[in-house]
Amino acid sequence: MVKLSEKAMGLPPFIVMDVLERAQALERSGRNIVHLEVGEPDFPTPSHICEAAEKALKRGETKYTHSLGLLALREAVAEYYNGKFGLDLRADQVIITSGTSPALLLLFTGLLEPGNEVVMSNPYYACYPNFVKCAGGKPRFAYVTGEDGFTMKPESVAAQMSRDTRAILINSPCNPTGRVMRPGDYRGICEAAGDIPVISDEIYQGLVYEGEDHTVLEYTDNAFVLNGFSKLFAMTGWRLGYLIAPRDCIRPLQKIQQNLFICANSFVQHAGVAALRGPQDHIREMVSEYDRRRLYMLKRLKAMGLGVECEPEGAYYVLADARRFSPNSLELSRSILEEAGVAVTPGIDFGDGAEGYLRFSYSNSLDNIKEGMDRLELYLKRLKAT
Repeated sequence: MVKLSEKAMGLPPFIVMDVLERAQALERSGRNIVHLEVGEPDFPTPSHICEAAEKALKRGETKYTHSLGLLALREAVAEYYNGKFGLDLRADQVIITSGTSPALLLLFTGLLEPGNEVVMSNPYYACYPNFVKCAGGKPRFAYVTGEDGFTMKPESVAAQMSRDTRAILINSPCNPTGRVMRPGDYRGICEAAGDIPVISDEIYQGLVYEGEDHTVLEYTDNAFVLNGFSKLFAMTGWRLGYLIAPRDCIRPLQKIQQNLFICANSFVQHAGVAALRGPQDHIREMVSEYDRRRLYMLKRLKAMGLGVECEPEGAYYVLADARRFSPNSLELSRSILEEAGVAVTPGIDFGDGAEGYLRFSYSNSLDNIKEGMDRLELYLKRLKAT
């Protein structure tokens, strides 16, 4: 019998994927399932992006690229951030990756020695602690609640820092809460971090309904930014992302990229250039539709007795308090799926700070959301009756 490492055996599942896979199994058996679990846009990739990829394929753009990525795409990323936030980035600060997950792996591999710590919020995106642990580090949690707007406070960040701290990890717009950080939030955390770099996951940037978009690079140069094309450009399956880093960190991270991934997919990088430099009308339309779904879902969830202490302002998630129905979010989500045919994500996937909560995604059509809310309402009424 093969003996796997303790690291592999101890890695927890990404529960939302377990939920999705069980939902798909039920669908294969003939059940109709409403998907409110996964954070995947239901919009198609815009046609001009697909056409750019097709043209690149026809030109034979199927070979390795530079390990940092196509210069044109790195320039487009810098231009995008400079134009939106008034920065002065250059292409030599950008590494193109096969999605933001490989960027996280690159970054933590480059930053962490065994036992080093990364401070992050709890609740958190489910995979953050696991990336840290795979790189030999330890996550340290600053707990946030709906009462404080699910926002990490500078004092709570400072309280978790130690001589082993190597980074502060933030995420805005946030998964799973939909929280959008304000300028004061960024300033306070950057000041609390001091000489420690801030890692900012900005993958939901642009999907904002209240407040304004920001990047950590407006407030400090001692930062790393993770972003990509999956959410804003409806390109989840294209697996294309990027990492913005201080110039003196690029070469060491490039060597890790060369060894682990070589480079990102070549013709997909040409599609990325088209995404950033091409028409942006689809983004406005998409954001408007997400907002319509957000407002509808909030109204329905509250009417059912699910608590929403802090309404989402960005991304496409609602984190709702379901503790009046069950303290065990995993069991509750399984029951909702099996009995009501609605797939939702248990809060425990996002840390013990979200236990008793359920995360609902409104990245599905309004008709499907309405059907899911109707089924959930009937389920909760039956649950209360028993």
